Amino acid sequence: MKQESLLNFKLIGATFGLLLFFEAGFMAVSSIISALYGEDDLKALLISTGLTTATALLLFFGLKDKEKEKNYQLKKREGYFIVAFVWILFSIFGTFPFYLSGYIPEYTNAFFETISGYTTTGATILQDIEALPHGLLFWRCIIQWQGGMGIIVLSLAVMPLFGIGGMQMYAAEVPGPTKDKIRPRVTQTAKLLWSLYASITLIEAILLFIAGMEPFDAFCHACTTIATGGYSTKNASIAHWNSPFIDYIITIFMIIAAVNYTLLYTALRGNVKKFIHNEEVKYYLLIGFTIAAIIIGYNFYLERSLSEEDVRISLFSAFSLMTGTGFALSDHTAWAPFLAILMILIMSFGGCAGSSCGGIKTVRIVLLIKNSYFEFKRLLHPNAVIPVKFNNKVVPPTIITNVLAFIVLYAITIMLGILIFLLIGVNPEESIGAAVTSVSNVGPGLGASGPTGNFAHFPVAAKWVMSFFMLAGRLDIFTVLFILSPSFWRR
Repeated sequence: MKQESLLNFKLIGATFGLLLFFEAGFMAVSSIISALYGEDDLKALLISTGLTTATALLLFFGLKDKEKEKNYQLKKREGYFIVAFVWILFSIFGTFPFYLSGYIPEYTNAFFETISGYTTTGATILQDIEALPHGLLFWRCIIQWQGGMGIIVLSLAVMPLFGIGGMQMYAAEVPGPTKDKIRPRVTQTAKLLWSLYASITLIEAILLFIAGMEPFDAFCHACTTIATGGYSTKNASIAHWNSPFIDYIITIFMIIAAVNYTLLYTALRGNVKKFIHNEEVKYYLLIGFTIAAIIIGYNFYLERSLSEEDVRISLFSAFSLMTGTGFALSDHTAWAPFLAILMILIMSFGGCAGSSCGGIKTVRIVLLIKNSYFEFKRLLHPNAVIPVKFNNKVVPPTIITNVLAFIVLYAITIMLGILIFLLIGVNPEESIGAAVTSVSNVGPGLGASGPTGNFAHFPVAAKWVMSFFMLAGRLDIFTVLFILSPSFWRR
C-alpha cells in the first residue's frame, strides 16, 4: 500500500507558482517605470519578469491537478511550509533585476538587499542609492510594500478562485499571539486589508507630493512607510528634503502603519470606540510618546534649550525605530550614550500585533509586565486566583506561556546572532547592531552600519546569517523554528 506523502508537494508547488504571478506583475510595473524614464535597467527588468512568469506558469499549470485538489484545504503543516519558503522563493527571483542589471553585481549583496526588502527590514548594502535608475528604485520600494502586509495575505484574496483553500497560511502569516478577525471568510478579510493598505499608501503619497516631494519619490516613500520598511530613494533618507511638513507626515503614517489593521478598518467603519479603548493601541502610543518625551527631556537637560526641530526629530526617531521603519533624520548612534542605548532597546519593541512591524510587539510586552506584576501578588496570596486580563478579557494560560516562550526565544536568538557575528569577525559594536536590527526587522545597525552607513563591508557569511535572522524575525521566530524542528517532519 502506497504511503501518503507527509506534504502535498504538488499543491505546494502549484501554490508557489500562483504566488510568483504576483511578483512577476510587480516586476512588469517596474519595467514600465523604467521605460517611462528611458534608463538602462529596462532589459534586466524585462528578463526578470519573463523568467519569473515562465517559472510561475511551469509550477502552477505543470503541477496543479484541478479535479483532485478542487476542494482540498491546506493542512497546517503545508501552510507553515509555504509561508516560510515563499519568502526565500520571492527573494531568489527578486534578486534578478538587481543582479542582471549589474547595479548589484555580487549575488550575495543582491539577495541581501532583496530579502531585507521583502522582510521590511530595510538594511542595505548600497553605498550610493541615488546611482540606481528609477526602475530599480521602484522595484526596491515595491518589494517592501509587498512584504508589508504579507505576500501570503495578498494571494489569499484570489487563491480560492483556483480552488485552493488558505486559512492555514493566514494563521501562519499574521503575526502576534492574538488575531482579531474582520470577517469569518479569510478571502474577504484579505481583500479588505489590502484595500485599506493600498488606500492609506495612496493618501500618504498624495500628502507627500503636496509637501514638496516629486511624485516618484512620494509614492516610493509612501510604500516603504506603510510597510514599516524604511527604504528611501535618497542617500540621506528623509533628511534629504529638510522639510518639517514631510517629517510630520511620515511620523504620523509610521504611527498609523504600526497599528493592527483590523482595528483601523473597524474605526473607519464607524466603530471608533473599539479602536480608542483597545488596550494594545493605548500602550503602544503611551510607550512611543514616552520614549520621545525622554529623548526631548534628556536633550534639554544636556543642551539647556529646546526647539521645534528637537521635538520633531525626537518624535520621528522614537517611532521610526520602535516601529522598525528605520527612516533617519539624524544619526541616533552619535547621540549621548544613554539615548543611544535607549534607541537600541526600543528597536526590539515593535508596534501592534496584526501590523507590518517586526519586533516583540506591544501586546507581548504588556502581557509580560502584567504577568510579572501578578506573579508577585500570587506569591503574597498563594491561594488567590489572579488572572491576567487584556481588553477586559481573561488571557488563557496557554497564551501567557506562548508569550513568555517567545520573548525568551527572541532574546536567545539575538544573543546567538551576536556570538555568530563575533565568530565571523564582525566587531562587537556592529555585531550587537546587526543581531538586533535583523531579528527586529528595523534596518540601521551600529557603527559603520548605522543610519548613515550600510552593510556593504560585512563579510559574505555575515550577510547570509543576517538574511536568515531577518526571515526568522519577519515570521515571528516560531514559524522558522517549527519548520526546522524534527517534529515538523514526523508523521
